[in-house]
Amino acid sequence: MTSRPQVYKLASLTGHRDCVYALAGTAGQETVYSAGADGLVVAWQADAPEQDGELIAKVENSVYALLHLPARNLLVLGHNFQGVQVIDLRSKTLLHATALPPVAIFDLAYSEQRQRLYVALADGTLAVLRASDFRLETLVRISDKSLRCLALHEERGELAVGSSDHLVRVLAADSLDLKHTLTGATNSVFTCAYSPDGRHLLTAGRDAHLRIWDVKAGYQVQQSIVAHMFTINHLAFSPDARLLATCSMDKSIKLWDTQTWQLLRVVDRARHAGHGTSVNKVIWPGSGNRLVSCSDDRSLAVWQLSSE
Repeated sequence: MTSRPQVYKLASLTGHRDCVYALAGTAGQETVYSAGADGLVVAWQADAPEQDGELIAKVENSVYALLHLPARNLLVLGHNFQGVQVIDLRSKTLLHATALPPVAIFDLAYSEQRQRLYVALADGTLAVLRASDFRLETLVRISDKSLRCLALHEERGELAVGSSDHLVRVLAADSLDLKHTLTGATNSVFTCAYSPDGRHLLTAGRDAHLRIWDVKAGYQVQQSIVAHMFTINHLAFSPDARLLATCSMDKSIKLWDTQTWQLLRVVDRARHAGHGTSVNKVIWPGSGNRLVSCSDDRSLAVWQLSSE
């Protein structure tokens, strides 16, 4: 079993003028990108939290989804009502802008193997873009409710799509044919992720339950945990795959043991000077002993983890 980590707040990162909804970065790299309701896209250094953020772009509408493509040094924005925009991080210029149906964009997933970008839209449509030039390849209507989250299993060639119709659909990543429909959630599914070893799919959302699905057993539900008091907005595995972080509208972050799914630590305002409002996203930059969160309180927080 993983030992209970001690958690210390290193810094609050401030500068956003409204709720912060999106974080992006890459394991092993210290740069974290944030965006939200103010249209500002900002780069921060998790290993130097005393530094001010660096403005990367300013867009007209809210941004709910960001994706970093480190091999190409690109940042992909889901710019609500404007489509997908791709920024060259070296020159901070707009490289590509792809118009999509004028709705909110809730998530992005990138397949290196298939050279495709998958985009989850608020009208229930899945957009698929070519990675080479980010041109639209196809639009597929998946649901009559919003598509809220995406998770890609490259090896199995499967794309999990969580929706506001309470379902998670597992599609073939190439053909987009439906392979499995996962039921059990009693409200919108806001977040999903495959475990780093590919054995489990984790889903969570508005019903505050964390569900663990056994991928090889045909996506049988292995466990359902009442994980938070209110909506679970996001979940993310640590780079070493030993910890899972969940964050919630209940203003807390929770750390879980990925071997036993036992709760190891609650990070909140009372105990750790945590966020004052909904925690919207979490990300593990750098070596994995740091966690960055963002919130409706307009700030990011940098957390240091150490073993007891």
